[in-house]
Amino acid sequence: IYTTNAIENFNRQLRKVTKAKSVFPTDDSLLKMLYLAMIDITKKWTGRRKDWGQIHSQLEIFFADRLD
Repeated sequence: IYTTNAIENFNRQLRKVTKAKSVFPTDDSLLKMLYLAMIDITKKWTGRRKDWGQIHSQLEIFFADRLD
């Protein structure tokens, strides 16, 4: 399932960040590091595709009656 893969990918990236530094001085430092890693990971999800213009024009051709 696509969602499961996305969740597993997200968790893998968080584990990668925490594995690089094995000891955290406080719980707050761990939370800060996870928060910053989460921000970096989610930036990839909200970015635009570089070829979106071409994709959109092809969708307009195939689904002209559905797109407004």
